[in-house]
Amino acid sequence: MRKIVPFENFEEAIKSLDNGGRFYNILTKAEDGVISTAELGKVSGLFSDKQKMILFLDVATSKLEVSDRNQVISYLSEELQLIYNSYKAREVIDAKEIESIELSSNVIITGVPKKIASKSNFNGFIMVPIVAGKVTTFSMIPIIDTYNVYEISDINSSSNCIIAHSKEFAKLPEKLMKIAGVVKEVTSKRDTKDSSDKYVEALYYLEI
Repeated sequence: MRKIVPFENFEEAIKSLDNGGRFYNILTKAEDGVISTAELGKVSGLFSDKQKMILFLDVATSKLEVSDRNQVISYLSEELQLIYNSYKAREVIDAKEIESIELSSNVIITGVPKKIASKSNFNGFIMVPIVAGKVTTFSMIPIIDTYNVYEISDINSSSNCIIAHSKEFAKLPEKLMKIAGVVKEVTSKRDTKDSSDKYVEALYYLEI
């Protein structure tokens, strides 16, 4: 999970985003008034994950005035505008909303994460792919074996939801922040999809 330093103003955002792409994007020009997928990929550090690129853009522009943010979006190429409309993050006001949001949707929630310490406190399971040669199978494993798992309370109500991120990254501090990620599914039992709940796989965060 990556910490994002947001753009402070429109000029900074455009200078960073309208960058000409990587050296091999020979048809992409810097400072031409159009932000292409290649240019967004460069500044976000991504190559092909367009959904994650859009999530990065939403977090990186989250501190701009609404008018400035809308102007940045207007600079997106026609192709990138379509991608943005498909993956634009939903700002979650009440954590309970997570249960009604479609799986694989981008979301941003503001609150204080509190780490769940052990399996005895949370015993949800997730499905992970296992590749053996050309064969891919799936297995249910405890989410807490693979992820750091937190309960986050939003700032607008007493509601909370579960967020998780890979143990490859440092643990989150218990302080107010924006967390951006993708809605996923967790089940309460290893051998069934019954009693499933939703959680947010956290990909970016922004300290407030």
